[in-house]
Amino acid sequence: MRPSETSVDIKEVSWTSLKDLIPYLFEFKLRIFLALLCLVAAKLASVGLPFILKDIVDQLNGKAEVAGFSNSIISEPLVLLPLALLLAYGVVRFSNVLFGELRDTLFGRVTERAMRRIGYKVFAHLHSLDLAFHLNRRTGGLSREIERGVQGISFLMRFMIFNIIPTFLEIGMVIGLLAWKYDNGFALIVLFSVIAYVGFSVLATELRTKFVREANAAESRSSTRSVDSLLNFETVKYFTNESFESEHYDKELASWEVAKRRNRLTLFGLNGGQSLIIAVATTSAMILAASNVVDKNMTLGDFVLINALMMQIFVPLNFLGFVYREMKGSMANIEAMFALLKVQPAVVDSDNAKPLALKSGSIEFKDVDFAYHPDRNILNGVSFNLPAKQKLAIVGSSGSGKSTIMKLLFRFYDIQSGSILIDGQNIKDITQESLRRAIGVVPQDTVLFNTSIYENIRYGDVNASDEAIWAAIRMAHLDDFIKLLPERENTMVGERGLKLSGGEKQRVAIARTILKRPPIIVFDEATSSLDSRSEQSILRAIDEIAVNHTSLVIAHRLSTIIDADSIIVLDQGKIVEQGKHTELLLKNAKYAQMWKIQQEQREHKQD
Repeated sequence: MRPSETSVDIKEVSWTSLKDLIPYLFEFKLRIFLALLCLVAAKLASVGLPFILKDIVDQLNGKAEVAGFSNSIISEPLVLLPLALLLAYGVVRFSNVLFGELRDTLFGRVTERAMRRIGYKVFAHLHSLDLAFHLNRRTGGLSREIERGVQGISFLMRFMIFNIIPTFLEIGMVIGLLAWKYDNGFALIVLFSVIAYVGFSVLATELRTKFVREANAAESRSSTRSVDSLLNFETVKYFTNESFESEHYDKELASWEVAKRRNRLTLFGLNGGQSLIIAVATTSAMILAASNVVDKNMTLGDFVLINALMMQIFVPLNFLGFVYREMKGSMANIEAMFALLKVQPAVVDSDNAKPLALKSGSIEFKDVDFAYHPDRNILNGVSFNLPAKQKLAIVGSSGSGKSTIMKLLFRFYDIQSGSILIDGQNIKDITQESLRRAIGVVPQDTVLFNTSIYENIRYGDVNASDEAIWAAIRMAHLDDFIKLLPERENTMVGERGLKLSGGEKQRVAIARTILKRPPIIVFDEATSSLDSRSEQSILRAIDEIAVNHTSLVIAHRLSTIIDADSIIVLDQGKIVEQGKHTELLLKNAKYAQMWKIQQEQREHKQD
């Protein structure tokens, strides 16, 4: 399964996902066993109630006839009341409710723990997937799939174990008792009506499943569209495309509306058919029971018992139709969520991967070839060496492969050929976690969490002390800016940091990286959003923290890297020049040409 499959289109709902759920349920084996005991006890009490009611009716009816009150037993002396049976009826009815509540309470924790474990596993798995998956994902739809999947587990566990299984257990008990104590006709009516009801429900629900799936898909698309549009609301406003976005969103909602309308119409047919089967079965049983009472083969209590049993069977069976429909939807949602767990990352640690044994922090690229797509190479035979505690700058035109080098160093992708070494260790042979712990980055496009400035900086080292965090703030020259804010360091930055300017966001990113204190630091156009004055102050901060660090600088402004120990010039994925600033100017080639153009642009701005 490849990264583009971020939304799972399930053609047929399979029940095999139940096997994936089983391991999560057995953390509390004793609770499950006790819950099942309560389930059986509740059903025994439920089936026993009509029989106690029969005996009560027969005794009351018999005593009333003996006393000469054929139509009323109200004036019969209190001693004629079947008190023991009435008390037993109350105790059994209470036991039915009590055991049901105990069952729900015992199994509730099992279900909640399973939801927690699976939700955590899916979340952790998504973070383990490679960059390609996340570049192709649809955040809104993905979040809805996870939410529906976790809620589907809750519904499936609760209703399958506490409704479907108990209902069929009760039906089996009733059929057996009717065949044993009464005319086989009652047992056959119940048996055939149940078979007809279940068969019709399954067939109709299978036909309806595609409409449920269409509604879910439309909901995911509309959610994705709304999230994507709102996250990029500035772009929407820049191009005055509010109406376009609203119309596009409404188009997705229209698809959802059509699917829901079809779903509702088929639901009408399903409910109507189920009600007809129940009415025919109940009426048939009552006619047969009434005939037996008239023929004196059954008592009035037996008639009441048959009526009570039919109601007792078909009330949960009627609910079973709803449960089955919802279970089908839940299974579709669970499958979609488990399908995410089956997506395998393209970049994985090798079986013998070891933690990075960092010594000095030197970096070496050896004949590296890389392509995002087979038909277009991005890097072609790139080789360079960055000694420990030195600064290497990479420059070049857009699309030359500068940022790709940073992504490969982080091992967001695996290269097609060649090798990347840190302190002589191939990054393919070390764990990704230890590799990324050793590297800090200040990206060109800084994305912040929707929390405070302070918490965004602390993300660089969640265990850092307040003193260390404030030291990083000062080194990034953020302290003066923070003092001007009404809530100071507790100021919220907004969704993706939209309340801050580009330069302010980059300072936060620099402070966050300073706090991490990695031995290797990558600056990806780290000052691109700053004015000249801010740029100089940030460059001084970068120089301060880079003294004892290996620094890889991806630069657009050549004036920011003139002090680099070495500069690489990339062009169409190849290194065309390498040397110090002055050396490259003397060559009067690609770098000198870029320098000349930028100097002319700078002079033009000053004029």
